[in-house]
Amino acid sequence: MQEKNNVLRIFQETKEAISRGDSIKIKNLSNQTINTASLTHDPENIAVAIIVYSLSKILERENYKKLPGWNNFYKIYITSIDKIIISLEKNDDEGIRDNLKLIRKAITALSGKLKIYIKDVFRKASINKASKIYEHGISMGKTAKLLGITIYELASYAGQTEISDISLTKTLDVKSRIKLAMEMFT
Repeated sequence: MQEKNNVLRIFQETKEAISRGDSIKIKNLSNQTINTASLTHDPENIAVAIIVYSLSKILERENYKKLPGWNNFYKIYITSIDKIIISLEKNDDEGIRDNLKLIRKAITALSGKLKIYIKDVFRKASINKASKIYEHGISMGKTAKLLGITIYELASYAGQTEISDISLTKTLDVKSRIKLAMEMFT
């Protein structure tokens, strides 16, 4: 895993934000792993971004807490975050991976509406984080593959936001290029 100290800080701050019920803080923390994920294409950093972002969205929905299976799911989620923090402090990469997987497995153990809702949150979180990585200049195809989504899903989401309007390859006219070159040498 890349940037363990940063990921440790993110999980520690996420845990504090959970205790305060601050889903906006949790959402902002998830965005802080995107730079690393964009540069390294590290699946674990991507998983962290998705898991933390999903948690923010799940906590926003008060009605989920009333559905059967919520208490067990929430307990697994929080316990896994605690274990991830411990694993990060001990440089235990396997422990980190195991607990990231445990959160995903907790979803498959759900049933009924809660399972459908939470799977949907995770899917949308993957698409959201893909759009953030795409903003950093990674191709749509590579981004979609990294996050396990389709290019169509990413393109549709990017089309709804203003990401597709960003020109990452904007060229300058000849006069502007000459002026820029002259400024570089003076």
